[in-house]
Amino acid sequence: MIINVGQRTDIPAFYSDWFYRRIKEGFVQVRNPFYPKLVTEYRLDPEVVDILSFCTKNPAPMLSRLDELKQFRQWWYVSITPYGKDLEAGVPDKRQVIESFKKLSDKIGSDHIGWRYDPILIHGKYTVSYHIRAFEKMCSLLEGYTHLCVFSFLDLYQKTKKNLPGARKVTREEQEEIAKAFFAISSKHNIVLNGCHEDRFLEKYGIQMGGCLTKEFFEKQLHVRLETPKGYVPPREGCACLLSNDIGAYQSCLHRCLYCYVTYDHDKAISNYRLHDPYSPMLIGHLEEGDLLRKASQESYLASQLSLF
Repeated sequence: MIINVGQRTDIPAFYSDWFYRRIKEGFVQVRNPFYPKLVTEYRLDPEVVDILSFCTKNPAPMLSRLDELKQFRQWWYVSITPYGKDLEAGVPDKRQVIESFKKLSDKIGSDHIGWRYDPILIHGKYTVSYHIRAFEKMCSLLEGYTHLCVFSFLDLYQKTKKNLPGARKVTREEQEEIAKAFFAISSKHNIVLNGCHEDRFLEKYGIQMGGCLTKEFFEKQLHVRLETPKGYVPPREGCACLLSNDIGAYQSCLHRCLYCYVTYDHDKAISNYRLHDPYSPMLIGHLEEGDLLRKASQESYLASQLSLF
């Protein structure tokens, strides 16, 4: 199975000590966000956890202890966008994040790390030409440290509209202009460009649209063969990614990104963060009276024979 570390919240950036303690103790408890009294316990054992899949805007807190994860296969996405403190108040300076990206790549290998440039939004000074210039600069800095960039355009949820007044959808014409420019730039820097949950019309510009965390993606990147359980249901319509085993908690990220639809109430995120106990098996809070604790049925997805690519 795959354990997702950083989809619901940025565990590497804000909860790295807790995560390393969970690895040491060999299990983690996760409260169901839709049925809060239901708590699932996962073993963090390489016998049943095939891949730890990370997503973060700041890997720096994890870097000094990566040896503690050496028994696990790993995949990392690091998000680096061109926005300033006006949109990402809690994200470190991009130069720092890029340096951390390089250090992480040196430790785990450039074939185990991808760069996310998303979401792309057009707002104020963040114009199409701004994005193209920023993307060119970032590609030049990250060349050789990754071979993959995933991008997406802003999804305009009601929560996003509330936190980012004046936000609008990126038009098809703007998408085409950005896609064509990004593909030419990324190709020059030996970086494959992949669209995340975007319209298939972008394929005509050479962009891969197969998904960013699919079974096929993991097989190609990590050189394994996976057999997912029968009846597996993707997390959302139009998405084929393997995202069902997330150990995080919503409304607990402190990056304060105005476009985020996962953590959209920043006061709630702060109050949840104060409930975090680094010694608890659960990211936020503890088991409570009346909770129903169940142990997950876990099995390896690895096929009996490794794939040869």
